[in-house]
Order: sequence, then C-alpha cells, then structure tokens
Amino acid sequence: MNYSQILNELNSASLFELFRIEQAIRRNLENPLKIQSIKDSLKVGQDVEYFVAEENRLVEARIIELKRTRALVENRHDGKLWNIPFYHINLDRADIAIRSSTGKLDRNSLKVGEKVAFKDRQGNERFGEVIKLNQKTAGVLVGTTRWKVGYKLLSSIIEGELGSERSLIEGQLLGRE
Repeated sequence: MNYSQILNELNSASLFELFRIEQAIRRNLENPLKIQSIKDSLKVGQDVEYFVAEENRLVEARIIELKRTRALVENRHDGKLWNIPFYHINLDRADIAIRSSTGKLDRNSLKVGEKVAFKDRQGNERFGEVIKLNQKTAGVLVGTTRWKVGYKLLSSIIEGELGSERSLIEGQLLGRE
C-alpha cells in the first residue's frame, strides 16, 4: 500500500470526508472476523513488529500473552511490557514509510530515533536524533541539549553522511565546535 499516495489524497479531503473515512476505518479495525484472523496467526513467544503512532516507527517485540482483542508484548530494546491492539502488529512486514510529496521532512515522514541536521539561529550546523514528534516541531536531542525545531528546518542524515560528520557530532557532545 502506498501510504504517501493515500496521504496526498487525504490532504485534499474536507474535515467531514475525513471523519467519514475515519468511521469506516474504525469499523474495520473492530471487525471481529479480522481480529480473529490476526489472533489465529499469532503465538506466544513469537517475534513481531508493531507500530507506535506517537513515534511514527516500528518497534520489535515478543508476544507474552494473547487476549481477546489485544496482545501483551515485551519490547526488545528496553524490556517494557505493552498491551497493544492486534491491528498495531505489522504481520505482513509492510513498508510503513510515508514520503512527503514535496521532498521536505514532516511529521509523517520522520520517526523517533532518526538522525537529522539543522542550522541554529547563529548559523551553526547541528546534528542530533529525533526524540519527539510534535504538531509543528520535532524534539531533537543534540548532545545533552533538547531542541524544538520546525520540520522545514530539518534535513535527514544518511548513514554514510553521518560517518563523515561524526567528529562534528562528537565535538558538539563534548561542547566544542
């Protein structure tokens, strides 16, 4: 499914049309036959990925318990337990990326943990990690300092680019520039 294309279509919809679509989607999410189908394909101890909307990313987890409409999972990265609806689980390993039609970063195209760059008010280039996605800004951690940065001011860092910028980042972490 091309989420970017769907999002572009939704951006031109009226609020009433969005509400109507939301209700149709909600009914599908609560469909007992679909819920049972997902539940039947899951097993306790199974490794899964689930989507965290607030962070706009997938999280790796292990199923601890299956309930009527939810799964108790343990996150792989921190060991925390979460009781999530079955429809949060990415059973088909679907690509969840949403790319902006303008090529600019926005709340739908960024995810928590992503590496980004931006220029501060003095024109200094800063490199950090997205720690929160707000309505108009992203929370970015640069060293030990939290920044609120407008999405239009952010640039993605490709892993190869990050290596060449590592000394700058380390300098920022140590308070040098």
